[in-house]
Amino acid sequence: MIREEELWEALRRVVDPELACNIVDLGLVYEMVWRGGRVKVRMTTTSPGCPLEGVLVAGVRQALLSVPGVAGVEVELVYDPPWHPGRIHPATWAASGGEG
Repeated sequence: MIREEELWEALRRVVDPELACNIVDLGLVYEMVWRGGRVKVRMTTTSPGCPLEGVLVAGVRQALLSVPGVAGVEVELVYDPPWHPGRIHPATWAASGGEG
């Protein structure tokens, strides 16, 4: 049986190389659902047309497929709503020197 915590832990291992922060704490993951051994992730990038789209999507697939019980992963990139710095986890934002 797949545990939700394991899936989120796996996603936290995927790091945006430009910002050196994981995609969960950056607020790039909008939704994750799973049924049986299949996981679907709706996520975004920091900007449409981000040159690292493929790297991030591949990282998500690889990380989730490493979780015992996961047999398939679908990643949907969405840009509505658009990402903004307010989506960054507050502790991550504070650690980066962000204000407000």
